[in-house]
Amino acid sequence: MPRVTVPAGSDPLVHVWTELAPPLTAAAGAYSSAVYERSSLTLREFEAARITVARLNECALCLDWRTARDVPARAADPHAVPESFYAAVGDPARGAELDERERLCAEFAERYVGDHLGMDDDLWARLHAAFSDDELVDLALCVGSWLALGRFNRVFDIDGACRVPGPSPD
Repeated sequence: MPRVTVPAGSDPLVHVWTELAPPLTAAAGAYSSAVYERSSLTLREFEAARITVARLNECALCLDWRTARDVPARAADPHAVPESFYAAVGDPARGAELDERERLCAEFAERYVGDHLGMDDDLWARLHAAFSDDELVDLALCVGSWLALGRFNRVFDIDGACRVPGPSPD
């Protein structure tokens, strides 16, 4: 049974995000755009958290997404992200390939998604040793966006083209 009615020939993701509940989908699109265009995290930190959430949300296209490739505003980031980086994120045997902040971004994302009530004093001490409060809020807003909007797409089974259009120009 379809989760929402999509006109024949329409892309389900585009239809849901542009035609249904526009006051909210436009605001959610603006939030998503802000995450990709305004986060202060380095590209590698951003991607460590993002790919972790993508794996936990089981979004095939989000797993294939590469922010530096797919978001022009982030493409100029001087921190290169080789494909091997994505394999190293979340793999304890390859943890040395990431710096402390990148490992913490991935750990924060994993715990935010899967055990938000288990974020203990040890984790917060390590986070505060590496990040400012502004950076921690930035990280949490990014992870929250990916969790909420990624799961929204999965719930409606429209993640076959995992992208959220930005706000309309009007």
